[in-house]
Amino acid sequence: MENETHILHSKHVRRGVELVLLFTAIFLAVQVVSDFKEFRFIGGGVPVSNTITVTGEGEVFAVPDIATFSFSVTEERLTVAEAQESAAEKTNTAIKFLKDSDIDEKDIKTTAFNVFPRYEFKQVTCFTFPCPPTERILKGFEVTQTIMVKVRDTEKAGEILSGIGEVGVTTVSGLNFTNEDEDVLVAEARKKAIDAAKEKADVLAYDLDVRLVRIVSFNEFGRGYSPRFSTMESVGGDSSVSSVPEIPTGENKIVSNVSITYEIR
Repeated sequence: MENETHILHSKHVRRGVELVLLFTAIFLAVQVVSDFKEFRFIGGGVPVSNTITVTGEGEVFAVPDIATFSFSVTEERLTVAEAQESAAEKTNTAIKFLKDSDIDEKDIKTTAFNVFPRYEFKQVTCFTFPCPPTERILKGFEVTQTIMVKVRDTEKAGEILSGIGEVGVTTVSGLNFTNEDEDVLVAEARKKAIDAAKEKADVLAYDLDVRLVRIVSFNEFGRGYSPRFSTMESVGGDSSVSSVPEIPTGENKIVSNVSITYEIR
């Protein structure tokens, strides 16, 4: 009886040891797979001695679909309240014109509102030394409001610029043509740059008689966004529209430059 108990106990011990060894083997296998996957990632954490670096450039051209500009109203009066009232009157007239021109309220944004005191410095005749300080006299207050406008119908940009200049604003500046989905265009240019770099790497690896193993680093630099102008038809018609400026929209060029470093063997 004791012998049978001893044999049964030995079997349990052996089975326990086998289970421990099985779990240890599974853990080690999972760890090896995990390390292998990590090795495949860019940079993998493993020191690399043999590498090649290639660059690529991608360009995308797009016709602008948005025009932006800003205008300012500046008024000077004896009191802040008077200056604000006068500036608000002209600003509201300009905003009404924009809304009547089908500019959405969300595309009309105040970017600056400033109030400054205006002083006049009276020169003091000096007969002794040291001379008394120059007398400063408060002449009034200056209020300036600057508004940014987004025009989604780019063909109307010239007409709106002319109109906004006729409603009494102080300055109009900064007409730019951009694209609403700039991120999409940048991604497209980046993909072209990466494809160009990969193609260059394949050719270089063939010429050097080496094999590309993995990417160890990637950089994007020198990303550009510049206009490429083209001609537009002249604005024709009667004299009432002849003063509308001819504003070519052209094309925007989006450029992406990338650098990729490969491990080679």
